[in-house]
Order: sequence, then C-alpha cells, then structure tokens
Amino acid sequence: MSSNIQIPRICQHCNQEFIARTTVTKYCGPPCSKKAYKARERKKNIRASNEETLKLKLQPYEVLSKKEILTVREAATLLSISTRTLYRLINKGSLHAVNLSDRLIRIKRSELDRFITIP
Repeated sequence: MSSNIQIPRICQHCNQEFIARTTVTKYCGPPCSKKAYKARERKKNIRASNEETLKLKLQPYEVLSKKEILTVREAATLLSISTRTLYRLINKGSLHAVNLSDRLIRIKRSELDRFITIP
C-alpha cells in the first residue's frame, strides 16, 4: 500500500534532491541505499580491524608489565629503546642488571621503575 504524501528530501548518499513517499526514507533509490550500506559495513570492518590491531600491539606490554624479572629484549621493548642502547646503559652503570652468564642478563622490574623515575 503506497502513500500519497510527497516529501522533498536530499539523498544521504549522493546529495541529490528527490521526492520521498514516506517520512523515514533516506535514499533516493535502491542503488544509493546499497552503496550506503556497503560504505557502513566497510567502516565497521575497518574499525574492528583497527581495534584488533591495537589490541595485538598492546598485548606484549600487558604481559611484560606483570613480569618481575625481564630479559634485555623484554626490557628494551618495555622502554621502547633498542637492545644495544639498553646494553650500553647496563655497561655504563645507569641501570643495574644481574649477569648470570654471557647470554643470561636479567633486569628486575623495580630497577626499570627506578631508572624511569630518575630526573
């Protein structure tokens, strides 16, 4: 059952003027309606993908922030510096680390926190 009313509207997708037969019509026809639907779905998928990427980027920091003893690579990731810079800080004495053997250097979380808070 069609309506006899005619309401001048502007299409929300193509910005063309058209005559709507109902008060809730947003688009001038099926092509614009389909294109707007696809654009909405595309934006929704991009938003979901960005949220997932952000979650994966932050995941190592969440795991590392809970550990008490860190390797050099983990500490460098947490501080956002290179491992070479961290080794330099350890050799200079700015950051205290425990050398268990040639390849087993460990850093306490409390030492990292102390290093960050030094002015």
